[in-house]
Amino acid sequence: MTQRRIAFQGELGANSHEACSTYYPDYEPVPCATFEEAFEAVKTGACELGMIPVENSIAGRVADVHHLLPSSGLRIIGERFKPIHFQLMANPGVKLEDIKTVSSMAIALGQCRKTVRRLKARPEAVGDTAGAAKALAEHPDPTKAAISPALAAEIYGLDILMRDIEDEHHNTTRFLVMTADASPPAPPFTAPCITSFVFRVRNLPAALYKAMGGFATNGVNISKLESYMENGAWTATFFYAEVDGRPEDRGLALAFEELRFFSERFEILGVYPADPFRTRG
Repeated sequence: MTQRRIAFQGELGANSHEACSTYYPDYEPVPCATFEEAFEAVKTGACELGMIPVENSIAGRVADVHHLLPSSGLRIIGERFKPIHFQLMANPGVKLEDIKTVSSMAIALGQCRKTVRRLKARPEAVGDTAGAAKALAEHPDPTKAAISPALAAEIYGLDILMRDIEDEHHNTTRFLVMTADASPPAPPFTAPCITSFVFRVRNLPAALYKAMGGFATNGVNISKLESYMENGAWTATFFYAEVDGRPEDRGLALAFEELRFFSERFEILGVYPADPFRTRG
């Protein structure tokens, strides 16, 4: 039987790879160089699912993803929250006192600033955390270390010199699970759900205020509302939103009816169970 596959952006050993292995252990993780390639792998059927990071509790949203979602044709079927831990790793036999340079993704270096400063090492920004580990394995250097997830050390044969070196231990990334199935099975009615959608308001005075009024009057909680430019236009008329509930819930159905009246585009991107982390995190 052919193993099912799940696409992610980054090198083997990245945080996204760890998320795939944790939540979908029966799927083969497939690394993709860019988010566009990860989306395309799912869209073409090369992979059944995609594990896509959308926001981090420290660094904020992953900007590229919100632009890719509406035009991807993919649907969201789940969300996963993953605590992020970074390890300082080096080639076998290297001692901590020998480290002069530490390489990783710029965001990871920023999240481990205190450790890098304590080591009096020079930070070196590269494009990917797992990529830093891979490069160090391919080009050994006794004066260099990489900051990467623990899985990268295992994959590339590096020694972990310091564990969980992130400055803030609440560091968490939220992932969305994507499918190319245009009509995925509805989540169980026993589970609290999130509905994700995009919309563009009509060119009317106070259109956004009027479009969102139905959510307040019908008691629907909006957990996320973000605007962004579309096609380089300097107008914030395109929005990505997430609300509690399902489209068939009476309150949300009425809110969507009002939203449609004041919008020239409206599309539901997914209805999926809320991750329990929302209430315990």
